[in-house]
Amino acid sequence: MESIIAFFEDVPTTFRAGILIGGIFIFWVIEGVFPLFEFKYKKVRHAAINLVLTGFFVLIGLGFAGLLLGASNYVTANNFGLLNWISMPVWLQCIVGVMLLDFFGAYLIHWIEHKVKWMWKFHLVHHSDTTVDVTTGLRHHPGEAIFRMCFTILGVIVVGAPIWIVFLYQSISALFAHITHANINMPKKVDRALSYMFITPLMHKVHHHYTQPLTDTNYGNIFAVWDRLFGTFAQVEDTRELTYGIDTHMDPEENDRIGNLLKIPFQEYRPPVGSKFSIEKVDEEEKASK
Repeated sequence: MESIIAFFEDVPTTFRAGILIGGIFIFWVIEGVFPLFEFKYKKVRHAAINLVLTGFFVLIGLGFAGLLLGASNYVTANNFGLLNWISMPVWLQCIVGVMLLDFFGAYLIHWIEHKVKWMWKFHLVHHSDTTVDVTTGLRHHPGEAIFRMCFTILGVIVVGAPIWIVFLYQSISALFAHITHANINMPKKVDRALSYMFITPLMHKVHHHYTQPLTDTNYGNIFAVWDRLFGTFAQVEDTRELTYGIDTHMDPEENDRIGNLLKIPFQEYRPPVGSKFSIEKVDEEEKASK
């Protein structure tokens, strides 16, 4: 454990960049050989759009790096947070710390984004991708990147996570974003077995179905335990019967243009089929805001 702690306390930038860029490249190649869906699309153009949004996500993450580091240093110096209050061996601290950061920085904020209308309008940029592949993993509106960083910092404070656990979590999180979005044909039995503990490719693809109720399931990023614990887990018999995207934005002019993707959160809200937010509630909220 000492070597792992020492490595992630001062993790090289090349390592983190390697997971981000190298991971995209590796799974881009794999999904070309073992695809789940045979998409008829301009793969390079699609990747370019998603990588622009990924670039924004990375830049905002770097902008919050000082706050993240400061929060971690504060809880460590002041013995604040669950890991500092409950005595446990280092290996268990590692597991508990990564799991709880995954809860706050991924599952919880993701669930909230699906329940709060104005936050959903930012998040649906991610869901608007109709050809989900490895580049979709970090296809987030810059506004959503801020939400996720804020909840990650909240998690660091509550958990009392030292910086090596924070960097370990972020590295694993980026890797899982690649794995779960990659357009790879995972053997069904293997995927189902792994999904009792981890978020798997076929499990997460259910979340990207274009209509309710499947859109509001499988929120996790690394650990499937949160979805199973809180009743948001779902699975389908044949993943190939899924349709990616979001029913309110299936027009390529809206979901495949970087300019419009950045504008979506500021456009008029469109209730999806299945009434994600009831029309009556939407009308009441709009009247109250006037």
